[in-house]
Amino acid sequence: MKITFLGTGASPGIPMLGCECRVCVSTNSKNKRLRASILVQNNGSNFLVDASSDLRQQCLKNDVKNIDAIFFTHHHADHILGIEELRAFYFFQRKAIPCYGNESTFEEIKKTFHYIFEPTDYQGTVSQLDLLPVNGESINFSELKVKPLEIDHGPLKIIGYKFNNAAYVTDCNNIPEKSEPELMGLDLLILNALRYKPHTTHFNFEEAIKTAKRLKPKRVLFTHMNHEVDHETANKEVPKPIELAYDGMTVEI
Repeated sequence: MKITFLGTGASPGIPMLGCECRVCVSTNSKNKRLRASILVQNNGSNFLVDASSDLRQQCLKNDVKNIDAIFFTHHHADHILGIEELRAFYFFQRKAIPCYGNESTFEEIKKTFHYIFEPTDYQGTVSQLDLLPVNGESINFSELKVKPLEIDHGPLKIIGYKFNNAAYVTDCNNIPEKSEPELMGLDLLILNALRYKPHTTHFNFEEAIKTAKRLKPKRVLFTHMNHEVDHETANKEVPKPIELAYDGMTVEI
């Protein structure tokens, strides 16, 4: 299994529009962060976790030619607005893309992209999605066991995903007790660490580090970081086995 970080940034992206802080004006490519998403490749299949606002740019940069499925964590704009870009893949694949997520995510997707789900004369020119609600049961996809896990994003219940012995947990400020056993002792844990200051719906660095220490994975990669976080500085400060992910980073498990 190969994981590519298509984006590691928070919702505004980095550089943030109008900002001239040292991270936003940095020339270090690892401080350039598109909106958070990963590409998982296994057994010849490509699937996304979330369809970020920057999906077109991400696919061009990483030479993504097909998408076989999408696993949505939740419905916030930076995680679903790339749905509009999926129509390009439909032109070539000519089949609906299976999409996994919870009911609340699909309700919002149907509102935002209502034209996809309404009969029109343009049905062949818009993205075609097959919405498949998850219920906590594992999904076997392309020889991977994919386990959806309930995660707290403030008051919103969202989904983290475990792929065999790796997991992707973003936009999280608490891991419910029932989900923790699935995240213990992983080969790889990808975890959100928004910034240094506390936040009401995301782990800050201190909270993410404490969570990683409790779960004891072999390797931890932080993602979904905002412009408070300078890559080189933070990467030196975090304790091992924690590292900061960066756009375009690849990991094989």
